[in-house]
This record gives sequence, structure tokens and C-alpha cells, in this order.
Amino acid sequence: MEIKELGHLVLYVRNLERSAAFYRDVLGWRQVFPEPDGANTLGIPAAAFSSGRTHHELLLIEVGEGAAALPRGRRVGLYHFGLKVGDSDDELRAVLAQIAEAGVQIAGASDHTVTHSLYIYDPDGNEIELYVDVPGVDWRNNPALIAAPIRPLRL
Repeated sequence: MEIKELGHLVLYVRNLERSAAFYRDVLGWRQVFPEPDGANTLGIPAAAFSSGRTHHELLLIEVGEGAAALPRGRRVGLYHFGLKVGDSDDELRAVLAQIAEAGVQIAGASDHTVTHSLYIYDPDGNEIELYVDVPGVDWRNNPALIAAPIRPLRL
């Protein structure tokens, strides 16, 4: 077997309307199912999103307000997922301004040598890395760069 690419991510959320608005209106994902204000024919409260690369890259499934919160710190399971938001620090600065305007708090910012990254949380506490690949970094010919020491990001 050979994995060709990461296809999609499915997240349980407490409130589908709130989470769909975050991913659609704040992060700019295109909602493909149901269309905003459209009928849900799936039979469960769910919404799918795509960047246009494939049919869907994110699926949200509502589990209700009583669902347990994700514990912080060291635990088994998803730590965060990364979303590429551009190809330059100028684009990352624009993302920073946009999410700040939307009231999204920055959880962290890192220079990983191969990427420049901002970290945020969605309404349910899932950590998201918003990143750009650093131009000119040749990690294919020097894979050690992927594990370079993390430095503070200076935008």
C-alpha cells in the first residue's frame, strides 16, 4: 500500500451551526454540504467543507452541547491539524489580521524553518495550525530541516 495524500478530517462538534460558521466565515472554507441554508439529507447533523482540492476535506458532525471537552496537555489522540493558507509571510500576516478582526485568539506562533505557523483553537477546542511553507527551503534534499529547532515567529 502507498498513501497518496491525506483525504479528509472528521471532527465531532458541540454545535454544528457555530462550528460551520467558524470554518466557513472565519477560515474561509467553502461549505459543500449542505449548502448554507440548504437541506441536510444525510440524516444526521453534519456539514462538509472543501478547499476545492477534492469533494470534501473536512466533515463536522454535531454531538451536542453536553459532549465532553478535549483535555489539555499530554494525552492520546489528535494534537492539531495544519491548514496551508498561502505561500508567503505577507499572506500569513493577512491571515493574522483577518482572524484577529474575527476575535480569534492566537494560541501560538512558530518558525519551524520549513513553515511559519500560527496556532488557534476552533469553538470546540481543536487546535489548528495555519501555515505557509517558507520559500527556498529545500527539505526534500535536506530532510533534517523538518526537525529543525522551533524558534519564535517574527512576522
